[in-house]
Amino acid sequence: MYLVVIAWMYVVLMMSAAEAASSNGTVLGALVTLLLYGVGPVILVVYLMGAPARNKAIKKREAEARASHLASTRQVGVPATASAVEPDAGSHAPGGAEAVASDTGITPVRKEP
Repeated sequence: MYLVVIAWMYVVLMMSAAEAASSNGTVLGALVTLLLYGVGPVILVVYLMGAPARNKAIKKREAEARASHLASTRQVGVPATASAVEPDAGSHAPGGAEAVASDTGITPVRKEP
């Protein structure tokens, strides 16, 4: 990837030099060419091409932090695969409006006329 970036910057540098040395060109035009054709697009491409590596590094850091957290909170006698707090394995909701509405012995509260 960096070889393409280096080659592109060489081409843009030559374009800028040609514009600065031209009889119709100016140094300001050469600088604008260098910035708009060279530095700006190269920074954007390098940033976008580096996104997968950054995401991979972030996931690796998170996995290491998770592993160190689990190692520090592991209790004696608890297997390494078991969590300190087991999730609720029941198939029912913990409670709320659904439980009250499904109970036929309780009538729902309504507005009085």
